[in-house]
Amino acid sequence: MQLPRPIETACIATLKSIFSESQHADKAIEHAMRTHRKWGARDRRVFAETVYDIVRWRRLIETLAQTRDEAALILFYVREKELFREKVENLPLAVRESVPDWLASRLTQELGLSGAAEMMRALNKPAPHFLRVNELKTSVEKARELLSKEGVETQFVDQVPSALRLLKRQNVFRTTAFQNGWIEMQDAGSQMVGPFLNPEPGEFVIDACAGAGGKSLHLASLMKNKGRLLCLDVNEWKLDELKKRARRAGVSNIETRLIDSTKVIKRLEGSADRVLLDVPCSGLGVLRRNPDAKWKLNEVELNRLAEIQTDVLQSYSRMVRPGGHLVYSTCSVLPSENWLRVQDFTDRAQGEFRVETQWQVSPIETQFDGFFASRMVRGLN
Repeated sequence: MQLPRPIETACIATLKSIFSESQHADKAIEHAMRTHRKWGARDRRVFAETVYDIVRWRRLIETLAQTRDEAALILFYVREKELFREKVENLPLAVRESVPDWLASRLTQELGLSGAAEMMRALNKPAPHFLRVNELKTSVEKARELLSKEGVETQFVDQVPSALRLLKRQNVFRTTAFQNGWIEMQDAGSQMVGPFLNPEPGEFVIDACAGAGGKSLHLASLMKNKGRLLCLDVNEWKLDELKKRARRAGVSNIETRLIDSTKVIKRLEGSADRVLLDVPCSGLGVLRRNPDAKWKLNEVELNRLAEIQTDVLQSYSRMVRPGGHLVYSTCSVLPSENWLRVQDFTDRAQGEFRVETQWQVSPIETQFDGFFASRMVRGLN
């Protein structure tokens, strides 16, 4: 097999932007596809799969090919695509599963050797793609029917009633279903977080780390557009994106507010029925769809994130009213970011918050991304 020259050239340029210029893989791939508008569906698929595979298996390919040159890596990958992962009898685990040494050590430390090996294998598999149906506008059945008419085939997801799984990777953003606000791209594991918070119509709910609002829009749907949903974030551009998405989704109970000082949080103390803290984390649970992240993450960043998680839990939890509920969630597979972080928080809270229930979605056991969530209740005293 040989790549057509334009695709090979685009792959080389894109890999350089990812490895040398630290661009996010998905953004770099999107940019290349916008540049090559005449590519057909097959060209786009071959290009994206080649780039993602080389990013995902970078360390293993570099070891076997004995080069770091992007053009040589592509040549080796194309030539050995069906075989290179089998040529690993005598290689260390971290090389075999293509992860940095420090990450292999951290996973082994927290999950054990067999658990770490299983997790690394699971996170190297290409991710399936899921849609969340906006039940403010339609039903899952109707959305599936409309998508099918537009050539997008999906299947229901038993564990997640709001989800549809794409049977093959397709650009759904051009569909009528997306443009009319019927669907959003959202992993099925991520779609489990909103119902876990269990917001009721008419309540005052805060999504305190809202970002661009994937979970916020789901919360609004669960609240049936009734009550008040306050979405906070430290990045104004993300809140601007949330507003655009909310308009398309027909969401009317969302208010956004920039966290530009500690006063924003202090003024909301004791006011919310429910608070969602989808905290900044390592993102190790979503490496299947963001494989470049493992080459950009390091121990220093992981320790910085741990400090942020502790601070957010301590400070933002004050917004929950007595008797109200708090959900802490991450897209990480590390116990140190998940239940151990919650345990540290509840120990410090000295009984003011107690855990009701918590869960971990594992990419080893499911087709979903790795997610963790813990629901706590604040005491009345």
